[in-house]
Amino acid sequence: MKFDLVVIGAGPGGYVAAIRGAQLGMKTAVIEKEHLGGVCLNFGCIPTKALLKAADIYKTIKNSEEFGISCKDVSFDIKKIVERSRNVAQKLSKGIEFLLQKNNVTLFKGHATLSGNSKIDVKNSSENISAKNIIIATGARARKLDGLCEGIWYYKEAMLPSKLPESILIIGSGAIGMEFASLYNEFGSNVTVLEVCDTILRTEDEEISRMARKEFESRGIKIITGAKLESLTKEGDKFSAKISCIKEKVTFENVICAVGVQPNIENIGIENTKIEILDGYIKTNDNFETREKGVYAIGDVTSPPWLAHKASHEGIACVDGISGLSVHKLDKNMIPACIYSNPQIASVGISENEAKKLGLKVKVGKFPFSASGKAIAMGDDFGIIKMIFDANTGEILGAHMIGNGVTELIHSVTVAKSLESTEKELMNSIFPHPTLSESIHEATLAAFNRAIHI
Repeated sequence: MKFDLVVIGAGPGGYVAAIRGAQLGMKTAVIEKEHLGGVCLNFGCIPTKALLKAADIYKTIKNSEEFGISCKDVSFDIKKIVERSRNVAQKLSKGIEFLLQKNNVTLFKGHATLSGNSKIDVKNSSENISAKNIIIATGARARKLDGLCEGIWYYKEAMLPSKLPESILIIGSGAIGMEFASLYNEFGSNVTVLEVCDTILRTEDEEISRMARKEFESRGIKIITGAKLESLTKEGDKFSAKISCIKEKVTFENVICAVGVQPNIENIGIENTKIEILDGYIKTNDNFETREKGVYAIGDVTSPPWLAHKASHEGIACVDGISGLSVHKLDKNMIPACIYSNPQIASVGISENEAKKLGLKVKVGKFPFSASGKAIAMGDDFGIIKMIFDANTGEILGAHMIGNGVTELIHSVTVAKSLESTEKELMNSIFPHPTLSESIHEATLAAFNRAIHI
């Protein structure tokens, strides 16, 4: 079978690219060996949010007395919570299948291998497939540390617990690690987070990172930074860990390894092409082209940040470029990052320290949720909005947020940055009251000594 476009991988980058190709009139196919939606939809972004929502509801009910509401004998069923998250993922996966059918995208189920000369072999398929254009969107998987014993959890196992562990060690304090720390802490597990660096969430603004650590610790999460896991062994039904800064071994019922991901570049036939690998990733140019003519790559398989929305954006841009349409070059400083722990964390652009290292003169404005009427009324006034501007031009350099609901606020700054707005546009915009979004306006005012409510 001959196609104009074949996409290998049906994750958030792949299936979006395939649909866009079909929209532009290409005869399109997508090949997926496991689940439509990839890791994000099936064992990442979506089901974890369903689990975190359950934890948030449980927390709210436990604290309902603050709102004058009495709830007795509050409990939860972890099996039902997990079952709901799986149903959410399954519903969305079926939705992707519907979208592919609606757009006349041919779906092949099986493992794809590049065989060179624009040809693709698909295991378990009798079809011989060739394509004028091929997009590799095979994504990434959990990175594994050498020397760890069997039985530890990675993200997939961590979101499918059959029972709640009494104690749990989480290796890594990035977005995945802190989301799981927040989840298990809310449900009552004794959570310890181990990080080899001196700070948690090291890709975030340092001030936000410090605030996050203090808040996580106040909620009962133990955080150990600047330390290494020297050994981990299974002793009966417990794990025994030797941590560099602790003399005695510490035991845990479960261990989650959350030290990032690694791209899926193995066993896809790269050796049959001219594709180059750089630092473990498929090397592409600004147009997502590899060294193999007609073969492109997008998403986690090409470079961090490992974000679904980055992959989707790249998928559309890649296909538009193939079609000859004008494509706006991807700017990683315009990609928002969100962490759905409790509290939530969101950011876009560069941090205050990064701006200073670049030699930029900056103006920084902050507005705490403790001064927000909406946050106080909601009963959750922890958090802050931090806005960073170029002191000379007013350009929005970055926005960094922590607190309830900030993952739903960051997009407004992303839009403002993409429109090349300055402080004037934000100051002159009318934000609705009472909302958390007003805090963006107030933080902007504060950066230029015009704050009203602090």
